[in-house]
Amino acid sequence: MTTDPADRPDVPEPATTAPARQPGTTGAAADAVFRTALRDTLLLLGALTVLGVGIGWLFAGLPGVWGALIGVGLALVFSGTTVVSMLATSHSSPQKMAAVVMGAWLGKVIVVIVVLALLRDLDFYSKPVLAAVLAAGVLGSAYLDYRAVSRGRVPYVEPSA
Repeated sequence: MTTDPADRPDVPEPATTAPARQPGTTGAAADAVFRTALRDTLLLLGALTVLGVGIGWLFAGLPGVWGALIGVGLALVFSGTTVVSMLATSHSSPQKMAAVVMGAWLGKVIVVIVVLALLRDLDFYSKPVLAAVLAAGVLGSAYLDYRAVSRGRVPYVEPSA
């Protein structure tokens, strides 16, 4: 009795490469989810800019405006980076996607920490307005990401080619 799979006609050859993703399958559906999350996040941050600047002006004057603008900018860096990196690598290998997403996460955390450290002792902006706008932006975009994923219609399996 032989144990070499090449000698047995009933044993299929092992796959050496992954099959190419067909248009209209799981990859396109996942891209649609990522695009929806990015669009909704940008709309949220646009509305938050208008509301934050207006409310910041009412509560703190010009420092409130600066606090709102800095908060929206940090929320954009913090929230948009992950979705953009996932959209950019959605057709890559899982290892490459994980490396890019992890690198983007590390990069955005460093950027946010450095910006907040640089702003710590400055007084041209309102810290409470910045904190409120940043929290609203990050929490709102996290909810919008959840909503895009939960409403997305991504098949569990890809049809065979």
